[in-house]
Amino acid sequence: MTASDDPAAPRGADALRQAYDEWSEAAAGVLAKARKVSADELPDTAEALLSTTTGDGTVVRPLYTRKDEVAESGLPGQFPFVRGADPVRDVNVGWRVTERFGDEGGSAEEVNEQILDAAGNGTSGLWLKVDGGIGADGIATALRGVYLDLMPVTLDAGAEGIEAARAYLEARVAAPVAPQAAPSTIANVQSLGLSPYTAQFSERATVDVDAATALAADAPEGVRAFRVDGTDFSQAGANNPQELGLSVAAAVAHVRDLVAAGRSRAEALGQISFGVSVDDDQFAGIAKLRALRTVWARVADVLGEPDAGAAVTHAVTDLAMLTQRDPWVNMLRSTVAAFGAGVGGADQVTVLGYDAALPAGERSSSASFSHRIARNTQLLLLEESNLGRVLDPAGGSWYVESLTADLAASAWDVFTEVERRGGYQTALSDGWIGEQIAESLAARDLRVAHRAAPLTGVSEFPNLDEAARPAGTAQTVDLATATPKLARVARQFEALRDRADAERTRPSVLLLPLGSVAEHNGRTTFVANLLAAGGISAVNPGPIEPDQIAGLAAENAATVAVLCGTAKRYASDGPAALAAARAAGIDRVLLAGPDREWPEAADRCDGSLRVGIDAVATLTELLDHLTDGGSVSA
Repeated sequence: MTASDDPAAPRGADALRQAYDEWSEAAAGVLAKARKVSADELPDTAEALLSTTTGDGTVVRPLYTRKDEVAESGLPGQFPFVRGADPVRDVNVGWRVTERFGDEGGSAEEVNEQILDAAGNGTSGLWLKVDGGIGADGIATALRGVYLDLMPVTLDAGAEGIEAARAYLEARVAAPVAPQAAPSTIANVQSLGLSPYTAQFSERATVDVDAATALAADAPEGVRAFRVDGTDFSQAGANNPQELGLSVAAAVAHVRDLVAAGRSRAEALGQISFGVSVDDDQFAGIAKLRALRTVWARVADVLGEPDAGAAVTHAVTDLAMLTQRDPWVNMLRSTVAAFGAGVGGADQVTVLGYDAALPAGERSSSASFSHRIARNTQLLLLEESNLGRVLDPAGGSWYVESLTADLAASAWDVFTEVERRGGYQTALSDGWIGEQIAESLAARDLRVAHRAAPLTGVSEFPNLDEAARPAGTAQTVDLATATPKLARVARQFEALRDRADAERTRPSVLLLPLGSVAEHNGRTTFVANLLAAGGISAVNPGPIEPDQIAGLAAENAATVAVLCGTAKRYASDGPAALAAARAAGIDRVLLAGPDREWPEAADRCDGSLRVGIDAVATLTELLDHLTDGGSVSA
């Protein structure tokens, strides 16, 4: 066999182009056959028709080949830092499993016991909430016995940030040293957790910028004062390019402040770390961390300090993606998010509890159980899947490299637009940042409402047997890591569920299945699933004839019914069933499927339930109708 016969042999540009054209022609043939047209009649190329556009505007193509290959992006710990910030990461440890403490209250002594127990069970990084039971004066007690030269600590002290930072620095000096010293690396960087600029947007409690800058200017080696927190943006609905671009813009504002305070550019860059949200889009999570490092390295290069451009990242599972309904599914979401963060090269990863979207009083599990599940999610990825043993395992993937480059370019556009407008503070004060994120949130809500972004357990496969939640729970921001602008992805559907659950009897809709089970089952299942997403139950009597409808309507006190069948069955039995339903006193009869399937000459139904509708608006209208006229017993 010659080299040209070997499928693994490198191909020239012409051969790659020819192979891609052959694939395109074959794919176009399949699409044309499915649409019952000729390939020449397709509205666009096969690649365009099979591409998808993500919520942040990134186009994901159906196929990536060697023609998408990019140049090597260097080694971990070297400019441009795409492949990681740490050149000497211990592959036996991987990223730092960073657990959050102090959210459930308790004294400093009790938190210290929790920390030591967690450290013995795999936790390798600490994120400490400083308020309530642990004030600034309790930090030393909470960290008693912790080897701070091995265990990175991040503070979250809100308005007490300056006092907490000073108390922590004192405790750090007095802390015991590990019997076996470890090299000082990015993995051991301590963070004082000050994030005044991003908090100014999210409106969470924070510290004065000037006081934080003065503290950062005197921070000792191995400590970074500023934790630019991207979750302040993501929780409000920012898409990935916005979160990255605005985070970098806020970080640059801190760098300018530090340079003005007398620090060198390299020293100023060394006072920044980043909090990054990761959700259940694993490839977006991988690319997001790589893109952040790309953009931050570019900033350092522009400042003339490329070697100081290693972005230290703390990935946190996105609170906005977590649901209150069927919260057990959050374990799956968090696993995917943690996978993306780890493969993407996060230096620290925090998995929030699966029930973190629920107010503390509404949780069915103990805090210790939730912590253990969150911690073990990462430990399984590290110790059983061995994800930490390879640095940047996705590096070189044509898809991941392309996605990284696209996301970095989009984030850079956001950052440079902020700079063009006069910098972060100006863009924030004139309302531009808020407007951009509000537009992103509205677009996301629209995708969710149309179920183009499905939510398992909420908009898809909901469980109506779940215990009712108190009214208003879906909109709550009284959560440990929430900002006042938290807008959870599931909140629209969960608000409908809360509303339906508050009724004396659950609102219900009568299904009118036409034809055999094989004919109507797909649509009765679709409709029941859709209705349940709004807390409405579907009464399915099985296949019916028009003369049975009056009795069914009386038996179920139905005011709304849905005809379910095929286009062929609608043509033969639909008009008679519609007339019988209206004669039985059912004042709203809907069609399962598109309107075009209904016979043109017949009386029309009062609407249709089909793929692509605004489910939130439709379910809201149905609940208005069902509850205003009195609840219907299921």
